[in-house]
Amino acid sequence: MTRHPATPALPRRPTMVDVAKRAGVSLKTVSRVVNDEPAVAPELTERVLAAIAALGFRRNNIARNLRSPSVNATVGLLIEEIGNPFYAAITSVVAEVAAAHNCLLITASSEEDPERERALLLDLASRRVDGLLVVPAGYDHSFLRREIDMGTPVVFLDRPPGHLLADTVMLDNQGGSRAGLRRLIEAGHRRIGVLLDSLAVYTMHERLAGAQVEFAAAGLPYDEALIKDSVKSPEDAGRVIASMLELADPPTAFFCTNNRLTVGALQELYRRGSDAALLGFDDFELSHLMPRPLTVIAYDPKDLGRLAADRLFERIEGDQSWPTTTIVPTQLVERGIGVR
Repeated sequence: MTRHPATPALPRRPTMVDVAKRAGVSLKTVSRVVNDEPAVAPELTERVLAAIAALGFRRNNIARNLRSPSVNATVGLLIEEIGNPFYAAITSVVAEVAAAHNCLLITASSEEDPERERALLLDLASRRVDGLLVVPAGYDHSFLRREIDMGTPVVFLDRPPGHLLADTVMLDNQGGSRAGLRRLIEAGHRRIGVLLDSLAVYTMHERLAGAQVEFAAAGLPYDEALIKDSVKSPEDAGRVIASMLELADPPTAFFCTNNRLTVGALQELYRRGSDAALLGFDDFELSHLMPRPLTVIAYDPKDLGRLAADRLFERIEGDQSWPTTTIVPTQLVERGIGVR
């Protein structure tokens, strides 16, 4: 990976001492205002609050007694869904890397809600975490610029940030889709159904884009009936597969853009005894035991978490080089009983 020349040192985060100087009051007065203690004159309170707003001061909400000899720092990890095995794998490896750096990990879930994402990230910042790892839900992360400028490094993973230049670790979504679709087309398939979660999600958009490149290269016509968006669950996938197989000219192959949709497609194809080919993005547990063959676009989600966490600790330890984007490669793997 190419490293760019180091940037100038970033400004430090303001302290209560800075607030006291700007407000022209004692440090004890600032402490009383920050901690909502009584017996502070209204005029002094207003001066302190004005200084806090002007400096962008945030109180450290992590209790000092957490910073024991075995825990020297904290980092925050914001993921999309705690129950998703993909994010569970990322969380586990980030926790390992954090522990290796004698660091406590705080994990939160945005549930794909941009407003919740913003609130959680600002709350983590207010707790004076030493760095943030973010799987973004929203499209505008410019609100984190002040946190970065004040010395809190932020690394994004799985998807890029919006309106913010920051370190990012992502999968080769387009490359994986292109390789998988190329294999289907080379096997003679010309009618290929595509199932998508939501085109509002960056990874879904990129995976469809990769498929479109291969369709165009093979001269395959666009058929709206074969591209289905807003397929959210395995049950949705099963219904979409069933409807496509009822077409007068049904697909001979299907591409599912995440593992939940692949599982739903598998169930429906097996129930019908269909020999349609199946390609799925993301491997999944016990895929090698499926009762029919399929191809998965595989990678190790722990690679995403490890690379992102390593990059974050490089920043925490003082690396001030230009932000980088790291692309994690994928591979095609044959799954199903009988596949060697």
